[in-house]
Amino acid sequence: MHKKLNISFDLDSTLIPNGKEFETEKHHSLAKILKIETIRKGSKTLISDLQQQGHKIHIYTTSFRSKRKIRRALKYYGIKVDRIINEKENRKVFNSLRINASKYPPAFGFDVHIDDLEGVNIEGNKFNFNVIVVQPSDKNWIQTIKNRINSFKD
Repeated sequence: MHKKLNISFDLDSTLIPNGKEFETEKHHSLAKILKIETIRKGSKTLISDLQQQGHKIHIYTTSFRSKRKIRRALKYYGIKVDRIINEKENRKVFNSLRINASKYPPAFGFDVHIDDLEGVNIEGNKFNFNVIVVQPSDKNWIQTIKNRINSFKD
């Protein structure tokens, strides 16, 4: 049995497109009226699978979206996460820790962070935290994530 992990996901270009980088879930007119952003196709299934394996799922973004807006969008797609860290909270913690990075998942108790940016991976190597980089163009992104998570042993 693998270790139960606190897994954080980035939003922009990881779960939420910045354009047409990847396929998205169906987005009905009600969602458009409520200004709910589209989400990467397969996100709900992936997150649900990870939660069923006992992992806790979080959102860790450097966007200034409100936690309420993020939670509402995820709820629309049937996704429930344990914790949301936005840039406002990120900066507050970084200032108190005097950390000079864009993200530092250990500050929030996250074991692994999933992001599209190679720069976050470089920070992971520098500050010794686990990052799974998923390219927006990766059609097998779900398997990429599952394989890497399964590689983290107890």
